[in-house]
Amino acid sequence: MIDLPATFGQIDIYLFDQLLKGRIVASDRVLDAGCGSGRNLFYLMKMGCHVTAVDASPVAVAGVRELAVELGTGLPPENFRVEAVEDLSFADASCDVVISSAVLHFARDQAHFEAMLQAMWRVLRPGGMFFARLASTLLPDPHYSYLVSPEQLEQLTASLGGQLLDPIKTTIVHRQRSMTTWVVRKG
Repeated sequence: MIDLPATFGQIDIYLFDQLLKGRIVASDRVLDAGCGSGRNLFYLMKMGCHVTAVDASPVAVAGVRELAVELGTGLPPENFRVEAVEDLSFADASCDVVISSAVLHFARDQAHFEAMLQAMWRVLRPGGMFFARLASTLLPDPHYSYLVSPEQLEQLTASLGGQLLDPIKTTIVHRQRSMTTWVVRKG
């Protein structure tokens, strides 16, 4: 029997779906923008992706650096940076995949949301995949400061010149919140 947590860690099931669809491969340069503890990076590091990550928390970034060492990735510590998502210091078009899992709904307002989105889009190469999970307006949650609607995500996809790789999907967590998955290919 396969020990799934030992193999895949605590990866977001919707990100795992992208792996199953072959949209993330070992040769990819992956940025986790707002990486937290690195739960979405465990398997990506194990499979050999060139992983980079940012988070505003020095503790979170230190933990991801430790994870990279524990897994014997050989990734340099400077791949993991303490910085705000809207101020990404990575070069333009330097990533094949950008992950934003449970980050964008913490935007202070629309301007902050757009700044974070533009920074992530800037570092994504043409043809690359942007993966986001964020809270939506379907079931508002007072813990999140910025909620999106599917219509807003469709408009953003068009204004960015992107293409939806999957239909916009919203999952309702009973009496708590609604979380939307937004997966876009950069044109």
